Amino acid sequence: MSGVPSRVGVIGGGRMGAGIAQAFLAAGAHVAVVEAGAEAAEAARGRVASGLAEAVRRGTLAEDVDAVLGRLALLDSPAELGDGTGLVVEAVPERADLKAGVLRAAEAAVGPDAVLATNTSSLSVTELAAALERPARFLGLHFFNPVPASKLVEVVVARETDPDLVARASGWVRALGKTDVVVRDSPGFASSRLGVLLGLEAIRMLEEGVADAEAIDAAMELGYRHPMGPLRSTDLVGLDVRLAIAEYLHRTLGERFAPPQLLRDKVAAGELGRKTGRGFHSYD
Repeated sequence: MSGVPSRVGVIGGGRMGAGIAQAFLAAGAHVAVVEAGAEAAEAARGRVASGLAEAVRRGTLAEDVDAVLGRLALLDSPAELGDGTGLVVEAVPERADLKAGVLRAAEAAVGPDAVLATNTSSLSVTELAAALERPARFLGLHFFNPVPASKLVEVVVARETDPDLVARASGWVRALGKTDVVVRDSPGFASSRLGVLLGLEAIRMLEEGVADAEAIDAAMELGYRHPMGPLRSTDLVGLDVRLAIAEYLHRTLGERFAPPQLLRDKVAAGELGRKTGRGFHSYD
């Protein structure tokens, strides 16, 4: 067995949750994805299967896809996870009340030695921990989109996180073939705080007519060797997701994170990036 827990639960089977499930499945774990309703569960399974098939095509997965999918289970509720689960990662939308609720339900279902983690990209891990009976067994594991291709995971240490757990979690990240970056719990951590600030300034430049979207992205891709410009990155993350993070950072860190009106307008118009076919760029 690889260095990941043998049984992993993932709450939420959207793009991020499916990617996290795929990563642990490919590392040899048995993974249970929690999704409400048969239609959502089947969609989650389809995302995982598609991701695994793509990994085979790229040569990054040698195991047969059907064999890997044989380790995938789909559950209706966190209460079904059971006490054999060693790690639970929640990957539901960025709402503190929603995350706290599913984490409490998962904690009640698993054994006392199980580890709980949140995939939040900006919310306070310490505040989420306050909803739990065992906050020492909780931390942030911030994966990046797309999870299978991304090499980074932020390990976010809350106020009461057991220091020994941090070392274990870093080991799990490395066993997934990724690089761990340990950060103290703070609004936006390291990645979202820097990435959102750059993205917001790029949107302001576009809003002010400094340059068009192609030019702004090319400047960062070619001039600073960023693999993806800040506007394309915003399209990939989702303009609605970036707006929600910016609003949280604006409340907690001040005016430098104030969302530009152009971002608000595009979200209101339903131009959310790649998932809708149009954001700051257009996608076929």
